[in-house]
Parts: sequence; C-alpha cells; structure tokens
Amino acid sequence: MHGGRQTLRPFTRQIVPAFLTMLLVVLVTGMSPAKAQESSRPDVVLTAEGEAVHFSGMLFDGHNDLPWEIRDKGNSSFDILDISKDQPTLHTDIARLKKGGLKAQFWSVYVPAAADKNGDALSQTLHQISIVKSMVKRYPETFEFASTADDIERIVKAGRIASMMGVEGGYSIENEISNLQRLYDEGCRYMTLTHSKSLTWADSATDEPRVNGLSDFGKDVIREMNRLGMMVDLSHVSPETMRQSLAITKAPVMFSHSSARAICDHPRNVPDDVLLLVKQNGGVVMVNFFSAFVAPTEVLKKNKEARGTLHDVVDHIDHIVKLAGVDHVGIGSDFDGVPRLPHQLESVATYPLITQELLNRGYDRASIHKILGGNMMRVLRAAEHVKNELNSPSK
Repeated sequence: MHGGRQTLRPFTRQIVPAFLTMLLVVLVTGMSPAKAQESSRPDVVLTAEGEAVHFSGMLFDGHNDLPWEIRDKGNSSFDILDISKDQPTLHTDIARLKKGGLKAQFWSVYVPAAADKNGDALSQTLHQISIVKSMVKRYPETFEFASTADDIERIVKAGRIASMMGVEGGYSIENEISNLQRLYDEGCRYMTLTHSKSLTWADSATDEPRVNGLSDFGKDVIREMNRLGMMVDLSHVSPETMRQSLAITKAPVMFSHSSARAICDHPRNVPDDVLLLVKQNGGVVMVNFFSAFVAPTEVLKKNKEARGTLHDVVDHIDHIVKLAGVDHVGIGSDFDGVPRLPHQLESVATYPLITQELLNRGYDRASIHKILGGNMMRVLRAAEHVKNELNSPSK
C-alpha cells in the first residue's frame, strides 16, 4: 500500500460495518451516538503478527515532553524521578519505553510562552537541554544522542533509543538569528516556530495574528533553519503561517505533534488544504494523541472532557493517508505534555496497539513502517541534503 487510493478500500471496509453497527445500537438502545461509537469499536488486542510488525520497524516519535515533567515534578533531577523505575505520575519511563518499542525520539525542550516576556527564554531552553543531556548521561545503556539520520540508524542497531531535541517555540531564539546556530550545536534538530502565543514574527494557531503569517524576519528564520539543517516545525502555528512557511522553505517541513482538522475541528490541527501542500513539499504530519485534538468534533461538542480512543487517533492517520498519501504521516504523541489521553494510549507502552489497528484496517508492513518512523527519517535526510546543497562552495 503506497498512497491514499490503495488505503481507501480497507478504510471503507472497516468504517462502513462500524457505522451500521453504531446505527443499530442507537436505534435499539437509545444510546447517544458518542457512546454508541465507543461500543461499536471494541478495544484493540495485540496479536503476534502486530507485535512482529511493530518491533521490526523504527518507531520515531516526534514529540515527548518528559524533560519539562522532570523539571516541574522532579526539580530537574533524575534522583527524584528515576525513570529506570516505574513512574506512575508520568507517561514515560524506561520499562514502558521498551514495552512500547520506541527506537528514536525528539525530546521537546519546551519552555512556557511567558518566557518571551520575561526575557529569559534562551537560558530556560538551555536548562531544558541540560536535563536531556543529564538523562542520556545517566542512562547510557538506554539512550544515545544522535546528530544525523545515519547516527539514528547506528544507535538503533546497537539497541539504544536515538535521541534528538526539538525547540518548542521560536521565542527561544530571542529575536536573534544567530541563536539558531547555538541551539543546533546543542543538538536541537527542529524548532516549532510558535507555541500558544503569536510572536512579532510568526502567528500562533491559538492567539490573535500579529503579522498575518510571517514577517520578513520570520522568513529569514526559515531560510537560516534550512541552511543549518534544522527542520521547520509547523505545529502550533496558524494556517496562514503554515502556508507562508511552506512557500518559502527549501526543505520538507514537519508537524511534530498535530492532527487532522477535518476529524477534529481544533485550531491546533492541520486543515485539508495545508495537508495537500505538505504532500507537495514532501513533509510529514505527526499525529498528536491529546484527547482534545483527536476526539471527533461532534463528540467534543457533547462532552468537552471526552477522551476518545485509539481508534480516533488512527482515524486521523487514515484521513491524512487518504488525502496526502502514506508518505506524509507519522507519530507525534505529546506524551507527558498533555492532561488527557485516549483510551488505550495512556503511556509509551501502548504504541504497538497503533500498529495492530493499522494492520486491522488493511495497511501492509511497508506502509506501517513508513508511518512509525520511515517518513520522519526521510524528512530528516532531506533536511540534511538541503543543508549540504545550501552550504556547498558553488552556492
């Protein structure tokens, strides 16, 4: 299976019977459509085939906020929150990472949007980077830093989790282009242009626009990121910022933790017209697990506390595959960065169930491996290629 057309048939084969079952439950029991939907889609059960397909692929998650949780709940100390032991207050610990089959991770070095006003965004970000570095140093049998796609492959073959970092919010550069180089040198391989608030140079999805997309400085930021080989992350930005960024960048973009707006009409999700632009660009949308971004719009309207289920998350994957193709979707869980997760996706231990549900819907092994991490690896390699081209002597 290598595109939307081939995937549509198994998708339809799954959805039509489920819809008819849900309709029957509504008519017979008088149950609400939201409850009927849950009843009509039973829990996913991992099979030997699902496990084999999952662990033979490279699961590369686009966004995990563990560093902030270590800072917030553990005073930035792995002595206080030792992830080699069970950590029930977190979504992530080493035992569950192994159970989930994680091979590579972008650890978010997020700092709050308020840091922009406080003037200490860069120093706070560097502190977050130090937490990730201390984690890798403390658990060398589990984690190893990667600088390139080749590094990732080598580390994964050695049985460790390849670790990169992503900056979440362009305010971390404090309006200085040169700080991009500093963050790249520290090991950051993507930057989310905004977080929850609009900047003087880029608009957020969840704030009033300030520059109607990107300012001239914002466009220069993207050009410099291309030159460095730092991927442009369009999660959190407004649709207009997405469109303008896609028009400027020479490298494929990523959405490190966003879902499909057609399934859940939330400003943090990606509109269909942008999904088509991502296909043209060669980028990847890494589906977020946060309940408020994945539960269907009609369910959320009835119950804002709805959790949704693993099935809803795979519906987002299906939609992106149908519209943009199987080469343009990935996994960006947002574990340890959200307050409410779907049923059957409560921690990093649950990733194999996504693989199982993709199998249940008719996806083949090659397509599943693209979704799990192959697409992210392709985008990373493309960013490295653009970097080399832009820095070649002939340029």
